[in-house]
Amino acid sequence: QVSLVESGGGSVQAGGSLRLSCVASGSTSNNKARAWFRQPPGKQREGVAAIATGGIPTHYADSVKDRFTISLDNTGNTVYLQMNNLKPEDTAMYYCAAGYTATLTAAFYDYWGQGTQVTVSS
Repeated sequence: QVSLVESGGGSVQAGGSLRLSCVASGSTSNNKARAWFRQPPGKQREGVAAIATGGIPTHYADSVKDRFTISLDNTGNTVYLQMNNLKPEDTAMYYCAAGYTATLTAAFYDYWGQGTQVTVSS
C-alpha cells in the first residue's frame, strides 16, 4: 500500500507561480512512476505531467509544456510540480499518483492522493 500526500496549492493571480509537492510513503519500491493529474470544475480528470522514478522519461500535456516542470527529490519519494506563468484555465484540483509506467493515462496508476486546490484568477 502506498500513501500520497499533496501540498502547495493555493490562490494566485495569472502569471504567478506555485510549487506542488507530493510525499509518498509505504511500499513504494514497486511503483516506478509518479504523475500529476488535475480535474477542473465540471470536467474530467486529465494528465498534466509524469516522470519515471529514475528521473527519465518525463511527459507533459501540451497545455502545460514550457510552463510546468515535474521533478523528484534524491530519494524518489517526493515529486514536485513547479508551475510558472499560471493561467485561469489551470484552475483545478491537482492530484498526485503513483504507478508502474510514466504515462498521462490515469488507468496506469494505482494510488492517488487526496488532491490540492489550485485557483488562478485573471
